[in-house]
Amino acid sequence: MGLAKTDRYTDQQNEIALMAKVFGHPARVAIIQHLFDINACVCGDLVQEIGLAQPTISQHLKELKQMGLIKGSVEGTSVCYCIDKDNWAAMKVLLSSFINQDLNQKEDCC
Repeated sequence: MGLAKTDRYTDQQNEIALMAKVFGHPARVAIIQHLFDINACVCGDLVQEIGLAQPTISQHLKELKQMGLIKGSVEGTSVCYCIDKDNWAAMKVLLSSFINQDLNQKEDCC
C-alpha cells in the first residue's frame, strides 16, 4: 500500500481530512455527543453508555484526544474527559469555511 503523500496538500486540507476521519466512526460521534450531554465523563461511564469494550472506548478517546477535541484530567485512578471548547470552536471555523464554500458560487456549473 502506498503512502498518503500528505505533503502534496495544504495544511488546511490535511487538517480538514483529519477532522473528517475522526468523525468517521459512529462510536466517536456518540462519545462526543455524550460528553456534550453530561459535560464530563469517566471512561467506565462511556463503556456503559456506548456499549463497547473498555479498550475500544479507550482507543476512540485516544483518537479524539490526539485531534484535540477532548481533554482529560486524572481523578484518582481514572481519567475524566470533557470537550476542549477552544479546539472545538477552532474546528467549527475550519469545517464551516470548507462546507460553506458553495455559498460563493454564483450559478450551477454542470
